[in-house]
Amino acid sequence: MEREMIVVLDFGGQYNQLIARRVRECQVYCEVHPYTIGLDKLKEMNPKGIIFTGGPNSVYTEDAPRCGREVLELGIPVLGICYGSQLMAYLLGAPVETAPVSEYGRTEVQVDTTSALFQDVSPATVCWMSHTDYIAQAPEGFAVTASTPVCPVAAMEQPEKKLYAVQFHPEVMHTAEGQKMLYNFVRGICGCRGDWKMDSFVENTIRSLRERIGDGKVLCALSGGVDSSVAAVLLSRAVGKQLTCVFVDHGLLRKDEGDQVEAVFGPEGPYELNFVRVNAQERYYAKLKGVTEPEQKRKIIGEEFIRVFEEEAKKIGAVDFLVQGTIYPDVIESGLGKSAVIKSHHNVGGLPDVVQFREIIEPLRMLFKDEVRKAGLELGIPEYLVYRQPFPGPGLGVRIVGEITPEKVRIVQEADAIYREEVAKAGADKGLGQYFAALTNMRSVGVMGDERTYDYAVALRAVNTSDFMTAEAAQLPWEVLMKATSRIVNEVKGVNRVLYDCTGKPPATIEFE
Repeated sequence: MEREMIVVLDFGGQYNQLIARRVRECQVYCEVHPYTIGLDKLKEMNPKGIIFTGGPNSVYTEDAPRCGREVLELGIPVLGICYGSQLMAYLLGAPVETAPVSEYGRTEVQVDTTSALFQDVSPATVCWMSHTDYIAQAPEGFAVTASTPVCPVAAMEQPEKKLYAVQFHPEVMHTAEGQKMLYNFVRGICGCRGDWKMDSFVENTIRSLRERIGDGKVLCALSGGVDSSVAAVLLSRAVGKQLTCVFVDHGLLRKDEGDQVEAVFGPEGPYELNFVRVNAQERYYAKLKGVTEPEQKRKIIGEEFIRVFEEEAKKIGAVDFLVQGTIYPDVIESGLGKSAVIKSHHNVGGLPDVVQFREIIEPLRMLFKDEVRKAGLELGIPEYLVYRQPFPGPGLGVRIVGEITPEKVRIVQEADAIYREEVAKAGADKGLGQYFAALTNMRSVGVMGDERTYDYAVALRAVNTSDFMTAEAAQLPWEVLMKATSRIVNEVKGVNRVLYDCTGKPPATIEFE
């Protein structure tokens, strides 16, 4: 049976892959492709539906990203989101103009519940708006199915031609019933069966890896985090002793984490992996000395990461493939085509131009975090490892604002260990997507032991998220925050102030840099 697919055409929006994430929640496979993919390639993929993403441009400008009107004439259901809705209107000859008032944030939208797109949705529902332009009038033959006082065409449709559009973002968690709307489009309007399952992904990936690698030697980047752990076990199932896992301790790990990783994946651990630990702390600190710009730090960490691997590869002998635990959110935030680059990731945009391997393998590249966890369970990895808190590839390098020094690393390691201990001890960690301590670059005056201090401020962060593309600050119990604060300022030398980050994503990112 041929696999069903929804294709997301990317017009540069920062939520492009999040749409794919939501479609997969409907148990339907989904891929994101640039809007320049071409009609023939699109037809060849034989999608059951097409979704146009948002984007930062105005459709009426000369250099605006546009696909041909022919996409709307394939007879395949199309859903336009934000810029995608405006593009649909523009391609069909309707006026798109600068709105008299921009809309941003949660907005109450009146919807027509007789529409197939809004089946079982509340007549007045809260949606996430983010637009400056708007559709002034729906194209001929279209019915307006949603509106706000500012936006007269908040949604429109032409069911006979299978064309649907919404000005708001149903894919973000701030749209209360957005998942219902996407489900209605994918499973209802597109008629998808919903047979995308993680067990089939694991089975198919192992088979394709065996075919792709053959008798080649494989080197795997193992951090001990969820992504690299799943990638390592996936590769070990595929090629066995052809795999060597190298763990680079760059000195930017959480407290005692290097030893913990070695205990799990090393010779005494339960996995049959060729495990090599490289202690490269001083090497990284020297490279990062004096560097304060976040992107430069990421690039340095990424390049040094590859250089260490090249050296280990030479010790092992000829190595054909490098495996990395890159996942979809890494790809998104490093930019897809002309999408907005939020930040580069050390195993995506941060790679140096010359890598001394025949090929890089990223078996998890098309998965979101919760899908990686499901794959881990399918592979038989213990739950305590699968549900381990995520940790960024550049490590504490993105949790130390400004220059990285061994002293700052010590401060954030100790503060983070105390914070995580107190949150877990209180049982407040249940349901949290991520929580950690970061070191700001701010120093301020304090008083300790009747003496003036001038020390650093630590920022505590905890977020609720399922996809790591959007997040809301967690409302931790005040007593937990107070206990963690008291311990940090008393036990961690160099800290005299503790802050709690209440910012969601957007507008912030989960990490600090």
